[in-house]
Amino acid sequence: MHGHRPRPQGPRHRTRGDAPGRAGPGVAGSGGLRAGAGVNTAGVRVTVPASTANLGSGFDALGLALGLYDVVEVTVTESGVKGTVSGEGADLVVDENHLVVRALMATAGTLDLELPGVELACVNTIPHARGLGSSAAAVVAGIAAGYALADRELDDAALQLAAAFEGHADNAAASLHGGLALAWSTPGPTYQAVRFEPHPALRPVVLVPAEHSATSLTRGLLPSAVPHVDAAFAAGRCALAVHALTTWPDLLLTATEDRLHQDYRANAWPNTMRVVRELRANGVAATVSGAGPAVFAATTDGRLPTGVDTAGFTVRELPVDRDGVRTERIGTNSR
Repeated sequence: MHGHRPRPQGPRHRTRGDAPGRAGPGVAGSGGLRAGAGVNTAGVRVTVPASTANLGSGFDALGLALGLYDVVEVTVTESGVKGTVSGEGADLVVDENHLVVRALMATAGTLDLELPGVELACVNTIPHARGLGSSAAAVVAGIAAGYALADRELDDAALQLAAAFEGHADNAAASLHGGLALAWSTPGPTYQAVRFEPHPALRPVVLVPAEHSATSLTRGLLPSAVPHVDAAFAAGRCALAVHALTTWPDLLLTATEDRLHQDYRANAWPNTMRVVRELRANGVAATVSGAGPAVFAATTDGRLPTGVDTAGFTVRELPVDRDGVRTERIGTNSR
């Protein structure tokens, strides 16, 4: 991952009661989970941050890591896949279809790492299907676990793996490296990102509703083309957002204006758009967080105007995560 401060660089899961399906991208190919050399036979604990994406006009380009975390412990076992999930997604089955496992197996294939079996213990606090990067966090957790088990540092290939699952790199880059990510792709596709250090005064607030939103559904509401004037507007605001989020927070309200995607998807989450518009009318730089329906507010004091009706939303001030995914060894290595 390139950077202002340089640093290395489908369906989610099956729920209990669903019929088993195809493992999907990232599951080990022929032979599945196999015994082999080149693996840390103890385990790792991975802590991965949430993220908000788009930040106004930076659609599929801007991501900001937030101080809300999923923790995944991965232990190497003799065979098979098993595990537990508590918190968000507690109804999910831990098998080869689980997104963390799929990402772990894809990473193992890339690193020529053979695993006889794995056991996961997931403690999730990132809300699912709310636009706070839970899918990207799961993918990054699996990738980081694979690198740690192989005694490897995260590198540019980690971003390629994560973005291949997501189809874009904004959330993944933010969860991998923390801070503000500006991501793009080139034909291939090849994914790249630049990390920027967010302004120290930035104090994000997120408003999380009870309802869920499917990214595939909200993407389907977008037009195939937008007017040239709106594209030019978005380019300017996206560039300005990087400056506002890192250097000049006074510009945040203007920098987070959007004509590219939010209004097209407003009918998918009318209450979300009502809150966004009310906050903006009161001078708060509010946007739809990712694919919604959560709301992201970029503040410098952690406060929201008292006159805005936030009924039905859980309001949380969250710090910016500036470190990205973290790993630590657990257990005893038997080698």
